[in-house]
Amino acid sequence: MPHVVVKLWPGKTEQQKADLAAAITSNLMDILGSSENSVSVAIEEVAVDDWKVEVYDPEIEAKADQLYKKPGYTMD
Repeated sequence: MPHVVVKLWPGKTEQQKADLAAAITSNLMDILGSSENSVSVAIEEVAVDDWKVEVYDPEIEAKADQLYKKPGYTMD
């Protein structure tokens, strides 16, 4: 039962978000063998000014050992 949360800056269209959710679902089905009915995808928009406090510090920096793809930026 994979549940994926994508956090991104505001500004993407509803179609882009729907396409992203569909692509993630398809990849989960292909790679993990999940059924479409078992997958859920949420998209959370986080304001640019809030990114460091709401995403980078708690989700990226604090959990660096859990990241399979690390970002190519830092927020020092």
